[in-house]
Amino acid sequence: MVKFLDYVIYWSIIFIPFSMATSPVPVSIFSGFLIVAYLVKQALKKEGIFPKTAINLPLLLFFLITCISIVNSINFRDTFKGGILRLLQYAFIFFIMAKEIKDKKHVRIIVFSVLVGLVLASIDGIFQVITGFDFIRHWAPIINMGLVRATASFKDSNTFGIYLSALAPLLLGLALYYYKGSKRMFFVLASVISVIGIYLTYSRPTLLAIYIVLFFLSIIRRDKIVIISLVVLTVISPFIAPKGVKDWAKQVDYDPIRFMCNDDRIAIFRNSMNMIKHNPILGVGANTFMKNYKKYKENPEYMNIVTSDYLYAHNNFLQLTAELGFIGLAVFLWLLYKLFSESVAIYRKLKDDYLRIVSLSLIACLIAFLINGLTESSLNSSRVALIFWYLCGFSLSLKNFIKSEK
Repeated sequence: MVKFLDYVIYWSIIFIPFSMATSPVPVSIFSGFLIVAYLVKQALKKEGIFPKTAINLPLLLFFLITCISIVNSINFRDTFKGGILRLLQYAFIFFIMAKEIKDKKHVRIIVFSVLVGLVLASIDGIFQVITGFDFIRHWAPIINMGLVRATASFKDSNTFGIYLSALAPLLLGLALYYYKGSKRMFFVLASVISVIGIYLTYSRPTLLAIYIVLFFLSIIRRDKIVIISLVVLTVISPFIAPKGVKDWAKQVDYDPIRFMCNDDRIAIFRNSMNMIKHNPILGVGANTFMKNYKKYKENPEYMNIVTSDYLYAHNNFLQLTAELGFIGLAVFLWLLYKLFSESVAIYRKLKDDYLRIVSLSLIACLIAFLINGLTESSLNSSRVALIFWYLCGFSLSLKNFIKSEK
């Protein structure tokens, strides 16, 4: 029975990143299989559920604050189901990943699953731009600023961009700094397809995230060729940008903040700050930002923009602070500090070259996700929030290999 449960856990971990490319339904199914199989296995073996990791304490405090925030909630059901239970689900997946990834073959298959999912989604996005619909869900692309923006099987281009940019650095790191010969060409091809998919989203935060993580990887690896290429790209980008992008830059008077965020997002940010100002300690309650947003809208709003009455903050940190207060924000920042500190320590201690590059690439993946989160509430998105906790568990699971090396 335990062997069967191990089998379910092993393959559920593998299929989750691939299924992210298609639909939320298979992700939920495999996540359910993973959690149930793990809990039954631990019960049969009479072992603890939560392995020891660097973020156990901040994660526990973050969960407790999420629970306490229900006292300020205007909708207990939303806070319990979409806040407390969802965070508990993500925490289980994080702990399972951190404990159950133990052999190099498993890591390689997970990476391949990520690769197949990225390539499938990117080809779907390319096909969508060319034909007018994607072949997975038959959705039409979005047209903004005269640009045809790919969404693939995701609800919008920005969400599609979050998915691609959060996982593509795993391929980029291995293509640039590990594989040789035919395997390198295979990973380079997969990376190029993923980058084309990213480009076709025309999501400025997504493009910025990939740009920054490429700089991060090349600086850590002292890759002068990539650094020079990125500098050259920076210089020529204003000249090679699509006409719609150039027109948009001129329309916002070349203001970098307005260019990256749009006036409507700036209006949402100001309204979010107003919500935080009135509820600074514990916030308005987990998963209730949208239902509270209308009460805290400025009148008039920024640049006379009229935003909808039900919106996300379009910024992970503003939304988190609005829902959980500055206490919740402080604990989450502590969690991120411990996460990155431990991930860097793991990277430095690993001796296996493949695992070292995987570790470094996973750090880049997390950076990309957080950069995208400056203009999107990705931690509150049912479609892509799981990516963050999956990457956290994957990154910290590599500590298991340090123990085995010793």
